[in-house]
Amino acid sequence: MKSLLIVAAAAGVTMLLRFLPFMIFSGGRRIPPFLTVLTGLLPPAVMGMLVVYCLRGVSLFSGSRGLPEAAASAAVVLSYVWKRSTLLSIVIGTALYMFLVQTVFTASL
Repeated sequence: MKSLLIVAAAAGVTMLLRFLPFMIFSGGRRIPPFLTVLTGLLPPAVMGMLVVYCLRGVSLFSGSRGLPEAAASAAVVLSYVWKRSTLLSIVIGTALYMFLVQTVFTASL
């Protein structure tokens, strides 16, 4: 019973967060300019934070010296410039990184 209440509370909060913008800005109310600016700034900022988070533990002086990370990062950038598909870029980068660390750089890790 306790687990069911936790799941229901999580679902309720998630639904509220999803529906709240539509409830606030329904009826023809204008979206404030700062929110319009944030919609353009937040996606690149979040991606930048994810890059920093993913590369924070890379050591340039030991192990593989960051070569698999650099190769996978370059593959992500190049594939995104080529196809403009975020999902495809993530899959390509992840697959290349996993291939490199499990086959090429196994002894140095």
